[in-house]
Amino acid sequence: MKKTAEFVSPKHPDKICDYIADSILDAYVKEDKNSRVAIEVMGGHNLITINGEATSNSNPDIEKLVKDIVGQDYKIIKNIVLQSREIAQGVDVGGAGDQGIMKGYATSETKEFLPLEYVLARNLCQKIFEVYPYDGKTQVTLDGGKVVTVVASFQNTKNDKLLEIVKSVIKAEEYLINPAGEWTSGGFDADTGLSGRKLVIDNYGPEIAIGGGSFSGKDYTKVDRSGAYMARKIAVDLLKKYNAKEVHTKLAYAIGKKDPVMAVAIVDGIEKEITDYDLSPKGIREYLKLDEVNFAETCTWGHFGRDFEWK
Repeated sequence: MKKTAEFVSPKHPDKICDYIADSILDAYVKEDKNSRVAIEVMGGHNLITINGEATSNSNPDIEKLVKDIVGQDYKIIKNIVLQSREIAQGVDVGGAGDQGIMKGYATSETKEFLPLEYVLARNLCQKIFEVYPYDGKTQVTLDGGKVVTVVASFQNTKNDKLLEIVKSVIKAEEYLINPAGEWTSGGFDADTGLSGRKLVIDNYGPEIAIGGGSFSGKDYTKVDRSGAYMARKIAVDLLKKYNAKEVHTKLAYAIGKKDPVMAVAIVDGIEKEITDYDLSPKGIREYLKLDEVNFAETCTWGHFGRDFEWK
């Protein structure tokens, strides 16, 4: 069976937008742990547009923050309003800030408890980025666990040098190195980006179903983020508890309600109810120590299989 996963560098336009959104979130939360934040970012070609909601006792200098990330020549359009009263009244009593379905996953296939093709694509992207810290993508195709094709496209590289790095990291039957040709224009100079657009890369790769909600720019009351983190944590816990090969978890929430309307796990094909966890937004916040997280660090190399409380 063939499987393919891709990964992108932190200088990819979509990932720059995720980084901006999470940096704005961090700026609010740093001064006010109870900030309610939901920020969307679009950027490219010397323009950054920031839209969303923030209810907070903090008042960060958003324009300075963003220009410190992208450069002083960018025009910043900002439209951040207060969280709607209707949403706030449900969150005020400890309820979820939105409805939605969150999915978690863990596999014994790798030490990171992530799919092999995903781990290989990410690792390769990280190794290239150490040498060429620019816009870039990698992609790895497996056939029965064997690497058959590797794709690497990175800005400001020469094909021979890039191929040398790729071969030192991963052995494959076929290498496609800058298949459209060498390129020097990348990032926001070449393309626009949008926060929340690399959801599959943020999660587990294309072989594993995800809930569909984006993470970056959202505080813990938005269960799109906190619920997905908790679903992953539970999946890893159950994988270890049952010495399983594969665990899928599913949480579903209703806006304004603190407890999920669904909380189930599939452990090696057998469905089990999820118990013994406080799955309210506040419970997740405390259990995963989300008050201590620098969210800008979560968005560049995938949200899972790293050194965070949710694994």
